[in-house]
Amino acid sequence: MKFIIQRDQLISSVQDVMKAISSRTAIPILTGMKIEATANGIKLTGSDSDISIESFIPAEEDGIVNAEQIEPGSIVIQARYFPDIVRKLPEKTVEIETDSNLNVTIRSGKAEFNLNGQDAEEYPQLPNLQSENSFELQTDLLKSLIKQTVFAVSTMETRPILTGVHIKLENSTLSFTATDSHRLAARELPIQESNGDLSSVVVPGKSLNELYKILDDTEEKIEISVTNNQILFQTKHLNFLSRLLDGNYPETSRLIPDQSKTTIHVKTKELIHTIDRASLLAKEDRNNVVRLATKGTSLLEITSNSPEVGQVAEEISVQSVEGEELKISFSSKYMLDALKAIEYDDVKIEFTGAMRPFIIKPENDDSVLQLILPVRTY
Repeated sequence: MKFIIQRDQLISSVQDVMKAISSRTAIPILTGMKIEATANGIKLTGSDSDISIESFIPAEEDGIVNAEQIEPGSIVIQARYFPDIVRKLPEKTVEIETDSNLNVTIRSGKAEFNLNGQDAEEYPQLPNLQSENSFELQTDLLKSLIKQTVFAVSTMETRPILTGVHIKLENSTLSFTATDSHRLAARELPIQESNGDLSSVVVPGKSLNELYKILDDTEEKIEISVTNNQILFQTKHLNFLSRLLDGNYPETSRLIPDQSKTTIHVKTKELIHTIDRASLLAKEDRNNVVRLATKGTSLLEITSNSPEVGQVAEEISVQSVEGEELKISFSSKYMLDALKAIEYDDVKIEFTGAMRPFIIKPENDDSVLQLILPVRTY
């Protein structure tokens, strides 16, 4: 195998693929990165058996030559050293060559590295996903679906199913739901074209976080397809494959109250800043608890106290408070996470009493929903 490639293209592909490579894998060859050269271009692959990422660099695209003098072949190269080597090479192009003894030579300018490679035949074959269940989505929309839900997955392995995001497509509506049983984040989106419904899958939150980092904010389409226990996200030059979590996701719709006793309309940013300040003294407490009390029809009081540290109180004007008076305590971290994920200037918060879950939504959009369970404070 031999080829000459643009260093910047190589760096960006290597960075994407490295997100799937772990030094703590049970299969030694998976600590390496697979490089395949064909006449069409160069493909890099990384996998930790939970997620697999393939990045393709076309030999030529839009009249720009990325890779040339290609002699086809494949090799597995040590991922621990390769990214740093490529990043620090002196010239704009890199020549990579292997010999029959699996030695890899990397040249750029006057620098030359020799690494021991491994036989690409020993690298596990990735499943070839050809599935009936597929649909397309703009990449930036997928990123916002992930951002508005994935933070609410559970980090506790006691209920593994809750460490994932529940994705469902039915009646042309795509929904993402995440909960750790103390809070819930949900987002819905109408989908124009899809092949059949996607009854319901649960994708590890860790996989979606990595996918989010790799994807660009573009309107280009990403294709999502599902088979038995894998989900594939496919863009023009990237395949991102993740295993799915086994088990049934809990029915979350019954958690969502259908009526409210108190509704607050407020500017998102102002509420974020006020709760953020109140939480400064709530650090000692495991839940960072702050309290909210309504005062009349246009004021809230946000307070927090730590017996050892002191207390803080701040009044905030809101557009309106409708319904019953209310005093409620909640985790400031959960509240801040939810408000930051919403990405709208105005929110409405609907309460059904001091000990019932409450809902946060954008003022004029029901497709985004955040639910938080209050904290008992006596």
